[in-house]
Amino acid sequence: MFREDQIIKMLKEQEAGALTAEVCRRHGIGKSTFYKRKSKYGGMDVSDAKRLKALEDENAKLKRLLAKQMLDGETISAIGPRDNGERKSEPWPPGRRR
Repeated sequence: MFREDQIIKMLKEQEAGALTAEVCRRHGIGKSTFYKRKSKYGGMDVSDAKRLKALEDENAKLKRLLAKQMLDGETISAIGPRDNGERKSEPWPPGRRR
């Protein structure tokens, strides 16, 4: 796994005139991987790439929290309404016990 600064360095090598195949060979990646990274990080500097990574991490964390909240809400709904002190209607006629 490459860090953002390493990816930016690879892209800069190619932009400076190195052949894409040569850059890929030197770093041990395929052309498809290079072009995926170029589409994601092309034109960025290292600080932009780090900011993008931080935002992606934050987004993933928020998605996990939302999923947990939704599951908690479903669990609470499955349990039933809260007991707020009001007497619930009984399934048996009044005066009869089970």
